[in-house]
Amino acid sequence: MGNNMRARLRSANIEVTGYDPNQAVSDVASLAELAAALPAPRIVWVMVPSGAITTSVITELAGVLSEGDLVIEGGNSRFTEDFKHEALLAEKGVNYLDCGVSGGIWGLENGYGLMAGGAASDIERAMPIFDALRPEGPRAEGFVHAGKVGAGHYAKMVHNGIEYALMQAWAEGYELLAKRDDIIHDVTGTFEAWQRGTVVRSWLLELLVKALKEDPDFTDIEGYVEDSGEGRWTVEEALNNAVPVPTISASIFARFVSRQDDSPSMKAVAALRKQFGGHAVRKA
Repeated sequence: MGNNMRARLRSANIEVTGYDPNQAVSDVASLAELAAALPAPRIVWVMVPSGAITTSVITELAGVLSEGDLVIEGGNSRFTEDFKHEALLAEKGVNYLDCGVSGGIWGLENGYGLMAGGAASDIERAMPIFDALRPEGPRAEGFVHAGKVGAGHYAKMVHNGIEYALMQAWAEGYELLAKRDDIIHDVTGTFEAWQRGTVVRSWLLELLVKALKEDPDFTDIEGYVEDSGEGRWTVEEALNNAVPVPTISASIFARFVSRQDDSPSMKAVAALRKQFGGHAVRKA
């Protein structure tokens, strides 16, 4: 995803120097070389897996960046981690933004949905980057300054919780249609017919149709679905704030069910995750 973002930025005539431990796709050999290559004051966008890897990169950046630099953390991190990262970098005089990013493997072509948290002055400084990454059109349709540090990842967490529930609804509908093969003879065509004019038309529906055309019975996909964390965090936040989220909660538990047997609806969820995010699926 970060590689595609780099390509989109370069297509907007923004100079990008990238670092990756895989030297085959890296412009420099280390984060220290990255800092030396970037003109000051620097903007560094971090796009790595959440958790210990993100913390490790932020910690190393704190040792090579200078006062006045800006770090944007765009991975799927838990919002509580942003407070720690902001404090760590602040000791060096380095500013911090968090940014939830949605768009998956399609973002290079279509643009990314961006949810940013941090100071308004830092947002304004990074706005040329956000404008290049988001879809063309009105800024409000592809970018939001959601609030202070942590708000971007909090918004992305809720976004992904909703995404879990939407995918589960599509998957259950698929299983129900497929079950009645005595009267429903064209499941793919039924979904395709819903793409225009109906109240349920959506990009997820388009991706489901694409997945069905590639493998109508999902014979090559095992009905096993991972959860990457954001759905669980959404439910935990709901519990902490006494907000009822029965639909999102049910979609999380459905993923646990997928790990116990080869569910047709979970095959559909796995296929959707592969379509929009390039997430790995287990072959049947």
